[in-house]
Amino acid sequence: KCLCANLLLVLTHDPSVFPFYFGRKYSAWRKDGSFHYIHTTSFGNYSFICVDATLSPGPKRPYNFFGILNMNQMNELSLMATESLHSNHTVWFGHFPTSTIISPAPGIRTLMSSATAYLCGHLHTMGGLMPALHSQHRGGTLELELGDWMNNRRYRILAFDHDLLSFADLNFEEWPVVLITNPKSFLYSSSTHEPLVKIIYSTHIRILAFSPSVIISVKVCIDGVHLGNAHQVSGPLYVLKWSPQNYSEGFHHIDVTVQDASGRISTQGHIFAMEENLSLRFGFWPSVILLTDHYVLVSTFSKTCIFLKCCLCLEKPGLLTLTSYSLHVFSKTNTVYYSVLVLNLYTILGPWFVGELIDGQLGACFSFGVFVGGSFLQGSLTFVVGILQMLFFNLPLMAYLCWCLLLRCQGHSFRSHIRQVRRPVAVLVHLAVALLLAWQLYSCYFLQRTYGTLAFFLSPMRVWLVALTSALIYKTWTLKSSELRTYIVEMKNCQSS
Repeated sequence: KCLCANLLLVLTHDPSVFPFYFGRKYSAWRKDGSFHYIHTTSFGNYSFICVDATLSPGPKRPYNFFGILNMNQMNELSLMATESLHSNHTVWFGHFPTSTIISPAPGIRTLMSSATAYLCGHLHTMGGLMPALHSQHRGGTLELELGDWMNNRRYRILAFDHDLLSFADLNFEEWPVVLITNPKSFLYSSSTHEPLVKIIYSTHIRILAFSPSVIISVKVCIDGVHLGNAHQVSGPLYVLKWSPQNYSEGFHHIDVTVQDASGRISTQGHIFAMEENLSLRFGFWPSVILLTDHYVLVSTFSKTCIFLKCCLCLEKPGLLTLTSYSLHVFSKTNTVYYSVLVLNLYTILGPWFVGELIDGQLGACFSFGVFVGGSFLQGSLTFVVGILQMLFFNLPLMAYLCWCLLLRCQGHSFRSHIRQVRRPVAVLVHLAVALLLAWQLYSCYFLQRTYGTLAFFLSPMRVWLVALTSALIYKTWTLKSSELRTYIVEMKNCQSS
C-alpha cells in the first residue's frame, strides 16, 4: 500500500504573460486556475488540490511578490476541500507560500487545515539562506517550500506508505535517490492526519531507492548499529525486517546507505520515534517566514511609518533640543516644509510611475496597489516599497534638510561649515545623503530596465524626485541670510532661556 508521486510544479509568478508556460502543454490538467485531482488506487483515494493565487493580470517584478485569492476563488477552493474529505489524504500545492497569499476570511490556511501537506515554491531556499524552508501549521498541516528548478534543478518525490507521508528534496541527476518511508521522520509527522500507530506495529523497514544503474546494496543502520541489508521486493521498494518494540522509547536515528553498480553512493537519514508525546520543533526562522502573515505586518508597519512621518512634518516648535530648533526652522521655511509634506502625501496617494507593467499594457503603480489592463491589483509588495521609500529616503532627506537649516541659522554657508563644524561629522552626513541619492538613481535605472523608457520619464517618485531633492538641497544652502534672520534671533533667545 504505497503511493509514490513525483511532482514537478511549474506554477510561475504569472502564467498569463508567458507563451512558453509549460503547465498548459505538459501537465495532466493543461488548464489555468485552481483544480482538484483525485488519484484512485485499490487502497483508497488521494486528493491533490492546486491553489492558483497568481495575479491576473500579472505585473512584472517586484510587484508580483504576493499572491491574491478573491472571494470567488476561495469559494471554489472551499468546495474542493469539502470534496477531498472523502480521500485518504489531501495534498495542496501552489506557487506562493501561505504567508505571501492575500485571502479573505476565513483565510487560505483555514481552508487547507484538513490537508496533510501544502507544497509550494516562490521563496525556495531564499538564496541558500534556508536550505530546508519547512514548517507545520497548528492543525498539523506541513508547509514545505522546495528549492527552484530553473537555476538549482531541485525536485521532490513523495510517498504514502500505509497512509504515512514521506518525501525527499533532491538535486536532479544525483543518484541514487533514497526515500525512507518506514519508520517515517518524527519531525514531519502529524497525529492529526496520519495513523502513526502503524509504525510500532510494522514488521519491516521500507525504503524506496532509484538509480539508472542496478542497485547492489541497501545498508540500514539505527543509532549507529548496522541492522543488515534490505532486499528488493519489487521495483524501487526495499525492505528489512525489524523489531520496532526495541525503539519504543525516546528518539532514534536511522541511516540508509545505497550503492549502485556505477559506484555511486547516497546516504539518507532522519530521526524517528514511537511516542507521540515527544516534541521536536522546526527551526525558528523557517516557521516565522512561513507562518507569519507578511501582508498584514507590512501593511500595518507601512501605515504606522506614514503616520509618524506626517506627525513629524506637523510637529509644533519645541524648545528643548537642537532637534526641536531645526524642526521649528524647518516648519517655518515654507518652500522646504511644503515640498517635504507634499512628498510624503504623494508617496501615499500619488502614482509612483506609469509604464508597461505587463508587456504591451500600460499601468500605474500606487502605494495601495496597481492599476493595469483595466484591473486593480490590491497593494502587497507596494507597501514594502513604500516603507523603504519612507524610511530610507523621505525621512533621511527631512533630517538632512533640518540639519542644513540649523547650520544656516548658526551663520554657516556650505563652504564654511566644512571648516568650522566637526569635519568628520559633516563628511559622514554628506556621504550618507550621497548614498541615498545613488540608491535613488539606481532605482531609476532598475525602473527603466524593468518597465521601459516611458516609465523612466513618467516616474514622479524616481526620476522627478532626484531633481526635486537636488533643488531642495540647493535651495537650503542658498537661502539668503535675511530670510533666516528671524529664526536666528529666535534660536538664540531659546538657547539663552
